[in-house]
Amino acid sequence: MLALPRPAAPARAGTARRLARNRSVVLGGIVLALIVLAGLLAPLLGTTDPAQIDPSYRNKVPGFERTVRTVGGEARFTHWMGTDSLGRDVYSRVVYGARVSLIIGVAVALLSVTIGLVIGVLAGYLRWLDSIVMRVMDGLMAVPAILLAIALVSLASAGLRTVIIAIVIPEIPRVVRLVRSVVLSIREEPYVEAAVALGAPTPLLLLRHVLPGTVPPLIVQGTYVCASAIVVEAILSFLGIGIPPQTPTWGNIMAEGRALFRVFPHNILFPSIFLSLTVLAVNILGDGLRDTLDPRMRKRL
Repeated sequence: MLALPRPAAPARAGTARRLARNRSVVLGGIVLALIVLAGLLAPLLGTTDPAQIDPSYRNKVPGFERTVRTVGGEARFTHWMGTDSLGRDVYSRVVYGARVSLIIGVAVALLSVTIGLVIGVLAGYLRWLDSIVMRVMDGLMAVPAILLAIALVSLASAGLRTVIIAIVIPEIPRVVRLVRSVVLSIREEPYVEAAVALGAPTPLLLLRHVLPGTVPPLIVQGTYVCASAIVVEAILSFLGIGIPPQTPTWGNIMAEGRALFRVFPHNILFPSIFLSLTVLAVNILGDGLRDTLDPRMRKRL
């Protein structure tokens, strides 16, 4: 029985070393790791319950110290980022809000990459399916992503699942086009043609010879999708059609503070800083991964 030819194994030795030497990967990874750690340790890092309302401490400036009576006496703690119009601690809400943003970003990236990978591989390898799939993808891409997400959220009840689905659908066509372009080039490689000549089944051929070549660009694309999803979620929450207002998210915090922005800017300033840092870190990490994993970029460097 003849063994099927396999593509030359990529040079994996030294990949971790190149990643460690890439400043974009290191910087973006460190900042993103700190934000993820803050979200995971929110119950320990937060000073109070993010949903606790105290009208007597409304709109306090950052650094305000508060004294609370306890059974053993009195305890003092500081509102590091001030309080909002309902007396809730902005610092605790920002820390807890990192959880929602990161969950949505990662979930959207995983779902869109998985669905787009399957559709893109089939469209790129099966010629008869290519034109049908790409016309559908072109139709979805004709509508701006944020408008499509707003329309989808408006058709259903607000919630985490609805927001994730509404953001995933506009991102799928971009992943499909990327995977399709990679598959079209891989399909013409000699080792793929040899496997076809030997009668390799299509599912086995796709799994062993086509899919491995799509992994590096998909990793990079996944980081960009994650950053885009975090921004879109913040926009939807800011407009009041995303995550319910009682859930602390960066978009909800900014939406609640916009009415008094000129008088108390800290209600919008701090969540916007965390949002910007997170998106910037993810994009920097994606750029570093692209420079390291893409052979064409390595040749330029």
